[in-house]
Amino acid sequence: MPEYEFVDVYVPRGVPRKEATRLLTDHAEYGNWEIDRLSLHRDGSRRVRLRRRIIRQVRATW
Repeated sequence: MPEYEFVDVYVPRGVPRKEATRLLTDHAEYGNWEIDRLSLHRDGSRRVRLRRRIIRQVRATW
């Protein structure tokens, strides 16, 4: 089973959709994050949980 690390990103109301998309795209491209969960609140703010896989290196034994 893969292990993930998570980060929560809060996008306040008033931030246009295009800017929010750019912010999440930057996280995805440069930090290898993907969207795990997105919640849109009544006041227009968004809370996004991003995740990325933790890659553990296994030590080679000779």
